[in-house]
Order: sequence, then structure tokens, then C-alpha cells
Amino acid sequence: MNALAATNRNFRHATRILGLDEKLEKSLLIPFREIKVECTIPKDDGTLVSYVGFRIQHDNARGPMKGGIRYHPEVDPDEVNALAQLMTWKTAVANIPYGGAKGGIGCNPRDLSISELERLTRVFTQRIHDLIGIHRDVPAPDMGTNSQTMAWILDEYSKFHGHSPAVVTGKPIDLGGSLGRESATGLGVVFATEAVLAEYGKSISGMKFVIQGFGNVGSWAAKLIHDRGGLVIAVSDISGAIRNSNGIDIPALLKHKESNANLKEFQGAEAMDPSNLLVHECDVLIPCALGGVINKENAADVKAKFIIEAANHPTDPEADEILSKKGVVVLPDIYANAGGVTVSYFEWVQNIQGFMWEEEKVNCELKRYMQKAFLDIKGMCQTHDCNLRMGAFTLGVNRVARATLLRGWEA
Repeated sequence: MNALAATNRNFRHATRILGLDEKLEKSLLIPFREIKVECTIPKDDGTLVSYVGFRIQHDNARGPMKGGIRYHPEVDPDEVNALAQLMTWKTAVANIPYGGAKGGIGCNPRDLSISELERLTRVFTQRIHDLIGIHRDVPAPDMGTNSQTMAWILDEYSKFHGHSPAVVTGKPIDLGGSLGRESATGLGVVFATEAVLAEYGKSISGMKFVIQGFGNVGSWAAKLIHDRGGLVIAVSDISGAIRNSNGIDIPALLKHKESNANLKEFQGAEAMDPSNLLVHECDVLIPCALGGVINKENAADVKAKFIIEAANHPTDPEADEILSKKGVVVLPDIYANAGGVTVSYFEWVQNIQGFMWEEEKVNCELKRYMQKAFLDIKGMCQTHDCNLRMGAFTLGVNRVARATLLRGWEA
């Protein structure tokens, strides 16, 4: 099941639980605006090349729209639509004053030089500058983009609108980026994990963890879990998978990764088949990579008691049903990985105030938001007698629906 179909299914299930009006349900599902632009740039050799860029702005009932910009050869409009919609529910679950958006350019950033990427980013910004803005739509980095991409967008946007650091988040610190943004999603995942484990009288210390994906989110989650006494017994990334039943030395692995991209060459663990990672014996499984990795084929073999969805949409709805029957607790992506967008919100607030926070304050506020959101989800689970995913979806959808009704959507 693709990301859009799965998101729509979860949304429809939530609206049925909430008993929402059919017309309102349809209105909430349809994106506010879809933008598609042509971006033609000269390459370094002088030839002209065209790319298609787009931005899907899903909903702005609760505030400016917010979401990443990805540079990827297969930027699929359906997937971007699903991710824009997910951002609407995610910001509502975290209770930050945003709606959802997502965008991208269909290109392979690895095939472009730095100067070509800069030209492409600036042309894209020129095409959409009057449709984004501090109080309209605030982009952020995503797959294939980074803080440098945000710096170019900020600079290009500011040529039209004056200095506007709050127009994008995930910026370099020197241009108004927030301290703590780098570790935010991983730290949010750990706060979410602590909240759900505490519910079952457990803590991270002494639990066995398997982490799929060792990029920004996976590596930060692994480091923070290791610091709290958790045993990370297996990890994987694009280069392969490794395991050590006594716990991998995460600081040593991070040091290894700096000098060698290949996980399998790490001395402190043995290589394993990456396809067995998700069904490896453990207490907590944290998928931090791609969507759809836990599906009806492998869900029955999952041995973890808890799944923390650090990736977007890692569990198919069919797999959800299988896991639910087995009694596996799944903490949904729209809550578990909301640390990134929450600290993006803090960055936006700091930029608007022109007053920057210490990292300790950022992390402290993040913990408060993540703990409060978990309590709110738990409240919805009790009210509607549903699992954590539906608790999160009903919470998010209900907040957006209430805001929409209060603003007077039928006028």
C-alpha cells in the first residue's frame, strides 16, 4: 500500500471514530494548494537543463504551513501529497501552530555540482517566493537537502522581501539556525520511547534495541539510548547490517563511521543479513529509514515488543493489524518523529523574536512538548478505546477540524 493510500486510510478511520461530518472530512483531505513550476538552469558546461519543482500546501487552519523540501530523482506527487497531509496531523499532535506542506524537485543531487545545486535552489525560490513566507509557508530540509540549501532559499527570498530568517528552518547556526536542531528528531524519538516505556513500568536502561537506518536520526537515537544505558544490539544502513548481542559500542561505531562509510567493516560487531534486521530478537525496534519496511510479509515474524516509528510511514496498515493481534505496541510516526518539526518551530519563534535560546532550553522545551503530546494521545486512546496510532490520528484530526470549524469554513 503506498504512502498516500495508507495515510488516507488512517485519516478516514480517525474521522469515523470522531464522527466527523462527511463534507468536513472531504474538505480536510483536499490540499489547500498544489504548486508545480519549471526550473531551467545553465549547467557548468553551458548546456541548459530543466527540472520540475513542486510544493503541496495541505492545510493552514492552525497556522502557516510547514514541511520539508526534498531533492530526489523520484519525487512522486502522490508521496509528497501524503507527506504534506502527515505534516498537518503531526504539527497538530505536537500542538504547534502550523499546518502541513511538502515539496521537492525531481533531480538527483549527486549528479549536480555545488554551483548547479545553488542555481537550481535559487530558481526554485524565485518561482515560489510569493507563495511561501514567515506567516504563509515555512520550508525545511528533507532528503537530499540540508542547511546550505536553506541558506540559499533564505538569501534568495530576502532579495524580494527583505531579511527574513524565519522563512525557512534548519538553517546554519550563523544564519539564525537553532542550537539542538541537529539532534532534535533523534532526541524526540528517545523522549517518546521513554514516555511509552514508562507506561509499561520500564525504562531504556537494560532494554535491547535494534535500529534500522544509521543516518542523522538513527545515529543520534543510538547515541542517546547508549548514554541512557540501553543496549543497541543491531544497526543497519545502506552499506549493510551489524549485530552484537552484548550491545554495540556506539561511540566507537560513530567514530568508525566518520572515517569509513561501510558499517560491516566495524570491528566491534559481526555482519548480518540486513533483511533479518527487522525480525531480530529485541525489546524495542526503531525503523529510522524508509517507509513501508514492516509489511504483511514480515510483520508476523517481528519479535520486538515495542516499535518506535522514527521513519515516516514505516508500517503498512496490513502489518498494523498483524502486530496489534500479537500485542506489539507501535508508537506512530506522527508522534514519534515530531521532535524535528517541534525544534523547527522553536527556531522560527527565536527568529521572529530575534532572541536566541541556549541549547539546554531547546532540549528542555522539546521534552515538555513530547511528554505533553504523549499524555494527550493517551487521553484520546482512553476516550475512544483505540490503539496509539488512532489515538494520535484522532488527536491531530480533531484539532485541525476544530480550528477549521471555528474559522467558519462554509462561508
